Amino acid sequence: MRLFVAIFPPDHVCGDLRRRLLDAERPAGGGRPGVRLTPIDRWHVTLAFIGEVPAERLPEAERALGAVAVPKGAALRLRGGGRFGQSPSAALWAGVDGELGELHAEVRERLGAEGLPSDGRPFTPHLTVAYGDDPALRAALDGYAGPPWSLDELALVRVEPGGGYTTLKSW
Repeated sequence: MRLFVAIFPPDHVCGDLRRRLLDAERPAGGGRPGVRLTPIDRWHVTLAFIGEVPAERLPEAERALGAVAVPKGAALRLRGGGRFGQSPSAALWAGVDGELGELHAEVRERLGAEGLPSDGRPFTPHLTVAYGDDPALRAALDGYAGPPWSLDELALVRVEPGGGYTTLKSW
């Protein structure tokens, strides 16, 4: 099974950003063909991508994440944005204000202590909103500052074969 560790912003936070992007997506003349927002029910901030893990190792992942000191109540906000990549499949993302670096490091450390892999790329807290490049969406992200919210949990998530997500456990 393919796993990752994530934070899911509350519905009102995602809804605010979605409204902003939908307004930008339909300027006079239309947006760029083929660029669509990712489904809002999949919007998350990835703390660690674990990848393919045999089902029998799931208890180890749960044990590792259960030992993480989640800073509940930490102030977070979606703000600004950017783009990963230059190709037609570039990812457009909203940035995340708030201190997540220590949480990210602890998640990776705890997973590693259980012998589980995690993505070694530099951590850029973000929420992917679209694939492809659209100048109107980038402009909407540039000036965006969403409503604040408080971190309440992190989740172990399985990627389903059809592309959906299932939260296996939250802490």
